[in-house]
Amino acid sequence: MKLYQLKSKQYLSISTREAWDFLSDPANLALITPEHMGFDILDGADRKMFPGQIIQYYVKPFPGYTTKWVTEITQVQQGSYFVDEQRFGPYSLWHHKHFINEIEGGVAMEDIIDYKLPFGILGQIAHPILVKKQLEQIFKYREQKLNTLFGNIPEMKNTLEFKTI
Repeated sequence: MKLYQLKSKQYLSISTREAWDFLSDPANLALITPEHMGFDILDGADRKMFPGQIIQYYVKPFPGYTTKWVTEITQVQQGSYFVDEQRFGPYSLWHHKHFINEIEGGVAMEDIIDYKLPFGILGQIAHPILVKKQLEQIFKYREQKLNTLFGNIPEMKNTLEFKTI
C-alpha cells in the first residue's frame, strides 16, 4: 500500500497571533472549505484546539458520497503548530501537521499531510484521478480564501506539492 504526502506552504500578511487565533478555532474550518464539500460540523468545535479534542463532521468528498469524519487533535504547541489525526473517515490514514512560522511581513503557514487510501489497488488508481485532484482543489480554495481574508505576501510564492513516500 502506498503512502502519500501533501505539502502546502502559504504566506499571509498577518501576525502569528492572528493566524493562530483563526486556525486554532475549529469552527473556522468551514469558512475555508469549498461549499460543494458539504462540510458540516456536528460536535467538538465549541472550543479552541486542545490535545485530545475530538471533532466530528460530515463531508461530501465527491458528488453523491457523504461520510462522517472524526478527527482528534493530538498535539498543540500554542501559537506554533497543531496536529490532527483521523479516527474515523474516508482514509486509511490521515495525519495532518499545521505549522505557523513568523517571517518578515507576516507568517508562513505550512501543512504536511501523510495519508493512505483504502481499497488497495483501487485506492491507488483513484488517487491521481479523484483524490489528488480533490485535495488540490481544496487547498487552492483555501489559499484564495485566506488571501482574501488576510492578504498575501506578494514577493513570496505559495507552493503545493504531492509525493509518494
